[in-house]
Amino acid sequence: MQQLLLDIQPAPSPTLTNFVPGRNAELLSMLSGIVSQQEKEHYVYVWGDSGCGKSHLLRAMVDAYTQRNLKAVYCCAKNLHELIVDDALDCIAIDGIDILSRSDQIRLFNLYNQLRDEGHAVLLMSGMAAPMYLDMRQDLVTRLGWGLVYQVLELTENERIQAMRQHATDRGFNLSEEICHYLLRHGRRDLRSLLMTLEALDQYSLIHQRQITIPLLRELLQVV
Repeated sequence: MQQLLLDIQPAPSPTLTNFVPGRNAELLSMLSGIVSQQEKEHYVYVWGDSGCGKSHLLRAMVDAYTQRNLKAVYCCAKNLHELIVDDALDCIAIDGIDILSRSDQIRLFNLYNQLRDEGHAVLLMSGMAAPMYLDMRQDLVTRLGWGLVYQVLELTENERIQAMRQHATDRGFNLSEEICHYLLRHGRRDLRSLLMTLEALDQYSLIHQRQITIPLLRELLQVV
């Protein structure tokens, strides 16, 4: 299966369009409004469990700004010390701020103040927990509350199934709910992993000239 995953086309780059919103429609609408300047918010913090789509959204926002010929940058929190901020930046996305060291927390605090004084760039951040539960400097936690705070809600099982079946339809094959349920029970449950497994399953079925069934899926998963 590892080779099959290497052989399939790379997953598309994260965009606001290919984000499956589920119960996050309000958040997605807000972010789209910020890009189009219909919303005037400059600070957004999103939080949620691993695999819920936080990184997708941050990368998608950088993509959306870039598509408008604006300057945006994505940065993992562990690399915050390498981030260079200049007046030309329109959007800064910092992913996983809950792992920031004490010195990098000071850097982020100073960045908040800098952007507040300049009043130009949008600052997007993500973390694993709501601000009040972050083990961080209190003055930085206060800054997080200045703007919008959204929990990114994981897709429900039915939403995952709908997304998988739509993905299969887009690739030209039918996918039963039975196979979807089997994948959810026996594979990684984040949507990216599920869709990559589906693409591997599609290719595996073509190579072996067999219909997509539970036995075929089970055989594929045993190859891992």
